[in-house]
Amino acid sequence: MDKRAQIVAIIQKVSGKALAPDAAESLFDSGLLDSFALPDMVGEIEKVFSLKIPDSDLTPRKFDTIERIEQYIEEHGN
Repeated sequence: MDKRAQIVAIIQKVSGKALAPDAAESLFDSGLLDSFALPDMVGEIEKVFSLKIPDSDLTPRKFDTIERIEQYIEEHGN
């Protein structure tokens, strides 16, 4: 499974919806996720991609789209 497919799977798990949002679509503005889902999504990203995301990065802006999530993982991954 490629990185984008893994991210989509995480979003689907956290949101409970089987939607596949466009890579540039806002996950929060679209209503797919809300701010309460952010810690759950970040926790799943940490598990799947073996990252430790600091609390200071827990802002919807950093994880607003699939593209931004991919970029974050690229910049902070092993």
